[in-house]
Amino acid sequence: MNQNLTYAIVHEWLTPKATGGSELVVKEILKYIDADLYALIDFESTNPESYLFGRSIGKTFLQNFPGARNGVQKYLPFLPLAIEQLDLRNYDIILSSSHTVAKGVITTPQQLHICYCHATMRFAWDLTFDYLANSFMGQGIQGMMTRYLLHRLRQWDVLAANRVDYFIANSQHTASRIWRYYRRKAEVIYPPVDIDRFSYQTNKEDYYLIVSRLVSYKKVSLIIQAFNQLGLPLIVIGTGPELTKMRQLAQPNVQVLGFQPDEVVEKYMAGAKAFLYAAYEDFGIAPVEAQACGTPVIAFGAGGTSETVRDIRQHPDDGTGILFAEQSVPAIIEAVKTFLAYEGKFNPEVARSQAAKFSSDIFKQRYLGYVDRCYSRKQRSTGAQKN
Repeated sequence: MNQNLTYAIVHEWLTPKATGGSELVVKEILKYIDADLYALIDFESTNPESYLFGRSIGKTFLQNFPGARNGVQKYLPFLPLAIEQLDLRNYDIILSSSHTVAKGVITTPQQLHICYCHATMRFAWDLTFDYLANSFMGQGIQGMMTRYLLHRLRQWDVLAANRVDYFIANSQHTASRIWRYYRRKAEVIYPPVDIDRFSYQTNKEDYYLIVSRLVSYKKVSLIIQAFNQLGLPLIVIGTGPELTKMRQLAQPNVQVLGFQPDEVVEKYMAGAKAFLYAAYEDFGIAPVEAQACGTPVIAFGAGGTSETVRDIRQHPDDGTGILFAEQSVPAIIEAVKTFLAYEGKFNPEVARSQAAKFSSDIFKQRYLGYVDRCYSRKQRSTGAQKN
């Protein structure tokens, strides 16, 4: 990296309640780029347990809105306006980490803006009708207002995408969405997964595992219902608004443990017969972590998992799991039965090797290399314009 350049990293929100894959990417980038950090809201610099504790972080007027600590998604109409208020004129390179509005920061023609896109605004694009059907905001008069808001948000989103010089996508799946909605090409650089955190274990125990936030779109309830019928031992680790619902749904063969510390998660991940994953994600870190333990994965075969998990039926020599075609109880039951038929053919070493393709070292090499190449192109372009 050019040490004479100034960098700013822009993310959507920094709160103890948001610690997913996009936040891990920001944490990784900050390890090797000396950059100032900006976000719509920041409650991590005052959190003693955060790696950002005590750090100076730029933020917007949303910081003082009621309930901001619990998230600003409820202030959706204000997000585009808020992100545009960040004054980043003093930086040479802007690195946005975006799944909603971070890519919409305003820059000058002299600056380079590279966006790492974790996801397009799916609620405003391909999941619009699901969002409207499953929310009270999609009904009646307020439903008409919501539809108009989403219409205007789509217009702004395309405008914001055109402020980006170069896009990075976290998967081929996300890259295809970037092309579909913005007509922009994106370099695919998979997110960093700390595979060294997880112990590689060849001897598996007699239980299946879920590690997930317990929210509706993760479809954990489908897996629990499937195992209620199968009668096989299932352990569910994670917390969220559906925790009570999941515990009420579970039969005696299903243990819902709620939140567990990292060392417990790692222990269960290493010992599991198989890891279950039914979410439709743009990447999905958990299935890669499971493979780092040598644990095969049974997952919904769309989105990021179609790139990170190799179905043993198509890849008999280096398969790492079973992919099912739809998010339904019968499909999950059938996938588990298929897994049992192939169980003896899975090689833990192959799973570990597959996970290694998504290591932090590979991310660092590819991300820094891409930023350098983009800056060189910018310099050549600027020189050509001057001539």
